[in-house]
Amino acid sequence: MKKLLAASAVTLGLLGSSLSAAHASEDPAAASEIPGQAVSRAASAAGDDVPLPEDLDESSTELDDEISQPVPETEDEAPFVMGATPGDEGSQEEGIENPDPLAGAQNPSITCRARLLIAMRDGSEEPITCATWDSTPSVAPLRASVSAWPTPNWCDDHGVSGKWYVNRFKACGIFSATASVINPRTGTVTGTLHYLVRAYAYSGRDVPNWAYQVELMEVSSTGTAKGMSASGRVKCSGKCKVTKSTFPSQAMSQNKDAVGQFFLQTTIKTSPKGQKGDGQASASWVFTKAGATPSNEISLPTPPVRCDNALPGTSKPGCVMPYIPEMVYAKAGEYPELAKHIEDAQNTQNLPGKHGTTRYLTRLTDRTKIKENRDTSCPSSLTRPPGKQCDEYPFASTWQGAKTGGSYSRRMIAATQNEGGGRALGNFYLYNRIIEKDRFLVWIK
Repeated sequence: MKKLLAASAVTLGLLGSSLSAAHASEDPAAASEIPGQAVSRAASAAGDDVPLPEDLDESSTELDDEISQPVPETEDEAPFVMGATPGDEGSQEEGIENPDPLAGAQNPSITCRARLLIAMRDGSEEPITCATWDSTPSVAPLRASVSAWPTPNWCDDHGVSGKWYVNRFKACGIFSATASVINPRTGTVTGTLHYLVRAYAYSGRDVPNWAYQVELMEVSSTGTAKGMSASGRVKCSGKCKVTKSTFPSQAMSQNKDAVGQFFLQTTIKTSPKGQKGDGQASASWVFTKAGATPSNEISLPTPPVRCDNALPGTSKPGCVMPYIPEMVYAKAGEYPELAKHIEDAQNTQNLPGKHGTTRYLTRLTDRTKIKENRDTSCPSSLTRPPGKQCDEYPFASTWQGAKTGGSYSRRMIAATQNEGGGRALGNFYLYNRIIEKDRFLVWIK
């Protein structure tokens, strides 16, 4: 298995420098976070010489190199569970849904029952193999089985939850399932394979591709289910296509897992600028054992992946997970006056964008409207004390700004903090691939 993982690392490198950079290390601090209390990459100190994306031409390539650099060394984003956070529905292609495989757990069972009844009717003596999801998984075998797998630190923290957890560029979940061999003449189960599925998908902020991996890990097997083999395939729905699928037949045991690796690419057009679309990959596999029929196919879809070429200031496309990021400003950080202004605006004036709420800010990229927001909140006629600048909240680069939103706060703060905080926000947009009308929050720590 170590050789397989090493080989896969070479293949994953083909997806672009951002994928390998984004997954080269994981911050243990993220392991203690609670789903739904997501911490964003602050991205506030790096790249002071990077211009604000809205100040660049739509055809500009000035930020192409910047967006391909490794993400600044900040704490990793803690994930939220799909479906557990209000407002996580995002923008999706028609027919693509946030997956919850256990919600349809009865479907494989119905298929298995039908196959068994047909075999019994026909008088078949060939054992039937039946693959199903488990609705009452056990966490106990997880640690011993998967401690060495190279997935995000937070992936295993939620146990065998049967749900996807996502941040902006990664998704991971652990699911429990069973494959049984049944004698069609007597209906007796002659063997059972209990296994875990660890699913991992990730994208890159500067490439139009993403990867998906499923790992089938045997927990226990009995009788005629011992020594089963698994093989599979993948399909992609929405704005995507499969570029590579590797899931050959592999014998399973407690010391040998079956692995499927898949590579997807968006089918959105590269021009004109402003294209975007969702894609969703679904991995499927079957079990085989000599002397028994192959099992029914069982599938696990990823969360929908949004790809676009709509990020202002760069010509490079990229793909993100359905996660709502948060811009972090610290009152004890580099921009204390700015942070205090935003905190007061959120708390005393009840302005949107506060951490822990669903009153999101949405990005605005139209230069004319951004200028109108700034001119409304901070007109040139306002007197600026020496060394001070006018700071507005919500940001002028959001639809909740002074002109486009209607309610706002302004305060004179240190010019260096206003300018630095603006650059930090521009980096946040860039690193998290925040495009027109993408939602985000602002967390004041």
